[in-house]
Amino acid sequence: MLEPSRIYYEPAAAALPRGQAVLDRFPAAERVAVASHWNIPELHGDETNVRRWVRIKREALVLGVKKSLTARVNGRSADFIAPSTANGCAMACAYCYVPRHKGYSNPITVFANIEQITGYLTRHIRRQGTKPEPNQCDRDAWVYDIGENSDCSADALVSDNVRDLVALFRGQPTAKASFATKFVNRDLLDWDPRGRTRVRFSLMPGETAKLLDVRTTPVAQRLAALDDFAAAGYEVHVNLSPVVVEDGWLGRWAELFDALGDATAPATRDQLAAEVIMLTHNEGLHRVNLGWHPRAEQLLWRPAVQETKRSGNGGVNVRYRHDLKRRYLEQFLELLAAKAPYLRVRYAF
Repeated sequence: MLEPSRIYYEPAAAALPRGQAVLDRFPAAERVAVASHWNIPELHGDETNVRRWVRIKREALVLGVKKSLTARVNGRSADFIAPSTANGCAMACAYCYVPRHKGYSNPITVFANIEQITGYLTRHIRRQGTKPEPNQCDRDAWVYDIGENSDCSADALVSDNVRDLVALFRGQPTAKASFATKFVNRDLLDWDPRGRTRVRFSLMPGETAKLLDVRTTPVAQRLAALDDFAAAGYEVHVNLSPVVVEDGWLGRWAELFDALGDATAPATRDQLAAEVIMLTHNEGLHRVNLGWHPRAEQLLWRPAVQETKRSGNGGVNVRYRHDLKRRYLEQFLELLAAKAPYLRVRYAF
């Protein structure tokens, strides 16, 4: 997954204890000082890098300082988006939105000022008080997504930032952490989360994932991990995403729902819930993908059934046409209700 041969670092990050710990973890890696983790021409913004897309993710690592500490209101998957402790990913899912912000490969950036981040979160949680009423995020707790711009399971291979966050939320009776993952990192089973961290394992039919979920844990192994993470004290949910419409797509999802039921014990199914997210794609990422993974675009880029959508942050994306998306989603939810009636859907869009 990760074999860093070069670490780009902001000097301020390297001076912090967490930054030094990351450098010590990979002593053989070349060290390159940079002015900003956002502006590294060798990694970001150079179109020639598309040919080295996956290699950069495996071999490069970035150390930075998170300068803006805010908890953004969300309301869909979580009540708040926590300040990131990392950005980028070692995996290379063909539909991922994260590279749109930095461009091209976007390997893992670790933020070394973890004490500032956890201190901010502690104060933010305290200010919220007790959650006044249930919502789709959670019945009792304020939910903080701690992995919006990265995969926390992979981040844990690089630093102790995620472990520190799990420890923080372990002691927060009014809040819980949440993150989605496509990587099974069994080191997390020893962290004693005591029900205050929600792990959302992303699932899609295995054959589709082989094409689109590049460098991730196979779906069968993600299914096999659900009971173990529940037994270790995590709240376990699933992300059924992205839902990609292709020939035979409903049959493939039916097989996955059968496999989900077979893989989980009653205790896991009793606390399981799902998010359903239909595919959203992006023209810029489409062009990049054509340079390294054009087969994926045969599923992702289908102008005959897609329309332009402007996102909340101003980006221009494409999604299934409104009338088609409504029909596809209805078909999907009917299938889910028939095949996995135990699986509560927290939200679907």
